[in-house]
Amino acid sequence: MDRNDPSGLHVSGLSYQVGGRTLLDGVELSVSRGESVAVTGPSGSGKSTLLMCVLGLIKPQSGTITAAGQDLTGLGSARLAQARRETLSMVFQFGELLPELSPVENVALPVLLDGGRPKDAYQRAEELLGELGVPSGSTPTGMLSGGERQRTAVARALITEPAVLLADEPTGALDPDAKEAVAAHLFTAARDRGCALLVVTHDLSVADRADRRHELRGGLLADARVF
Repeated sequence: MDRNDPSGLHVSGLSYQVGGRTLLDGVELSVSRGESVAVTGPSGSGKSTLLMCVLGLIKPQSGTITAAGQDLTGLGSARLAQARRETLSMVFQFGELLPELSPVENVALPVLLDGGRPKDAYQRAEELLGELGVPSGSTPTGMLSGGERQRTAVARALITEPAVLLADEPTGALDPDAKEAVAAHLFTAARDRGCALLVVTHDLSVADRADRRHELRGGLLADARVF
């Protein structure tokens, strides 16, 4: 993978301190499109903080973040929201789906909110759910199994065709069988669609699916495994 690929994710000199603690201390990280990187580390080490900085929900004290060639650092709220919609998607630990909506409605929602054509949005949502093995009927998403809900969350993250896909403990709330299925779908889908995938997780069996794994400790990001 070309680590200088401008279409992927690039984090440079990222620093963040809170309450007298340094969570990120000059973090450097690049993820090319089609590549997957996992970040592990103990609880409270700053893994989720790193993702929140990339999303623009936390403002670091220093450093730059570039996604798909766009410098996200220092953007105003409106421009940042637009850049986020254009380049980034996120899979959360608990899916963050609307339980009363069907899987198709949940997956289509980002496109509809961005002004997309309903017919196209629902058709694409059904295709993605089919690829990920989720029933696309009218059953409320809240009635699905944990694994089905999380695969729905992956489909929702992919429907906008993001350049950068982020995942925060995407299998943390699942049983072992569902965990393996969701992890396999997540990494395969990101690779096949050319997303730069950044996953933070406590689970080494999930992290070991990535092309590279780094460990975050004391604010520093170190190579844990290099292929």
